[in-house]
Amino acid sequence: MKIHMAIQKMRESLNTFLYDSQTMVRNALRIMTFLGGITAIGIMIHYHGFSHTLEQKENLLEYIKAIFAIFIINYTVRFFYSFEPRQFLKETWFQAIIVLLLIVDVVSYYLVGFPLLEWTFSTLGIPNFTTFYILFIQVYMLLLIVIEASKISKLFYSIKIQPAVLFVLSFLILIGVGTGLLLLPEMVSVPGSMKFINALFTSVSASCVTGLIVVETSTFFTFKGHVVLLILIQLGGVGILSFATFFATFLKRGIGIRHQTVIPELMSEDSLYNMMQLLKQILFYAFTIELIGCILMFALWDPSVPFSSLNHKIFFTVFHSVSAFTNAGFTLFTGGLNNPMISNGYVLHIVFAILIIFGALGFPAMKDLFGVSNLRIRLKQPWRRWKTSTQIAVNAAIVLTILGTIMFYLLERNNLLGDKNIVEGVIISIFQSITRTAGFSTVDIGSLAMPTIVLFLFLMFIGGASGSMTGGIKTSTFVVLMLSVISTIKGKKEVEFGRKSISNQLLYQAFSIFLFACGFILFFIFLLTITEKGVGFMQIAFEEVSAFCTVGLSMGLTFDLSYAGKIVIMVSMFMGRVGILTLAFALSSPVLSTAYKYPKTNIMVG
Repeated sequence: MKIHMAIQKMRESLNTFLYDSQTMVRNALRIMTFLGGITAIGIMIHYHGFSHTLEQKENLLEYIKAIFAIFIINYTVRFFYSFEPRQFLKETWFQAIIVLLLIVDVVSYYLVGFPLLEWTFSTLGIPNFTTFYILFIQVYMLLLIVIEASKISKLFYSIKIQPAVLFVLSFLILIGVGTGLLLLPEMVSVPGSMKFINALFTSVSASCVTGLIVVETSTFFTFKGHVVLLILIQLGGVGILSFATFFATFLKRGIGIRHQTVIPELMSEDSLYNMMQLLKQILFYAFTIELIGCILMFALWDPSVPFSSLNHKIFFTVFHSVSAFTNAGFTLFTGGLNNPMISNGYVLHIVFAILIIFGALGFPAMKDLFGVSNLRIRLKQPWRRWKTSTQIAVNAAIVLTILGTIMFYLLERNNLLGDKNIVEGVIISIFQSITRTAGFSTVDIGSLAMPTIVLFLFLMFIGGASGSMTGGIKTSTFVVLMLSVISTIKGKKEVEFGRKSISNQLLYQAFSIFLFACGFILFFIFLLTITEKGVGFMQIAFEEVSAFCTVGLSMGLTFDLSYAGKIVIMVSMFMGRVGILTLAFALSSPVLSTAYKYPKTNIMVG
């Protein structure tokens, strides 16, 4: 009995000690983990960004392995300080598995002298297992850093900053990191490093999923540079905020109400619950569609494409699948899809077009169309309609695609399509109509007839659906404006769509977006006429609309842009990506009160 009481007293004393010291210890662990993570990232950047001898690479890898000890200590101490160990393990099971595997590898390597992971890779018959092992170690470290960063992400959102400002900052940070990585010597195939202005331009174009390039992507960058571009495109397309929120939700660490309200304001979801469900589905839809695209593309590459190895072919496939779905327009072929090796691969072009369509449709619409719960409801209740926003997105995409296809075919049948049969001409026309949001092209844009150029300006200006990875004023904005015009002509007091009225607030937003877009595009065109002397007006206008609407098509001006011209185009791409209203909200001050109303007045219009 006395022994039992003594043990109980010791446990109480231990719990008291742990409770009193946990704040100090956890703060120390946060600082230690933060410094360890920053150091690990710096080592990995140095490892991949500069050339090293074999001995130097081995030393850098050993430093990374040593930093693993910080994460092991961090998790172990947090487990030790937890008053409910089982609940702690249940909540952090994913991290627990990673740490356990890490401990097994460290013990087997340093205490027993048996490299377990290397032996596993070798036994499985993985070729070049040493290279794979090095990559595995670094990905392992990045995963741990992401997990630790996701746990403190809610602290970032506790800062009293407008959601629009957070959204803008996320892209600025992504662009800055991308620029720094592209400046590293190992990212380019030429001696030295990339010029700063070109690295910044490329990072902005990739992060804003535009596709305009000032250097030849296929030859100027090394494999490492292409990997950086792929990451920028994926993060910029799906949205860096979506990734951060997904990881925080996946790890069940909890996020605050302010964190949750960031995304609904930007994605126009009806409720926090719907928004959290959408965030979980964004990555699922993105990776599923990209995976299906990879499978189809891999099987459809023309045999004449000179892939050096299976890994080379796989990376090309992944890169183009992601670039197509995100509507980025980046390609690893010289001359783009107009390259002779793939310019006649019409079935492959159809796969590209389908990926572009899904990317331009938008995640809210995809959820409404393909969500399991929504499909079940419609099977039981066939009369149930799509949401109004989904109807607009789908119908507008169909109408614009058909209109663009017919007009392109009629305008170019005696020009670029002169040597094509009807089937080839129709496929080319469909692809050019769809690529109005993506920047891929299977024809020489500079050789298009002038009426076709004007058609492209119109299609690019409209862009894709709201909530998608495309630019432009968005199809919903265009439809609302057209409905408003029709209602005005008919003398109606309400703007209607599908037996529903559209609120005045949406009308104000639509007109604001339209006026902002027109104003900025005209202003930037004016600046380009000053900076790009000797260049035709239509070529400048096409370049600016393509940049502002994050399309990526060009009549050949991008490579010859001046220093000032590149800055104008970069600002255009950034503003077009983050959105006009988002940027306006980020830069504006909130109104103190709207609880008043002035007397009405009449003015002459028209």
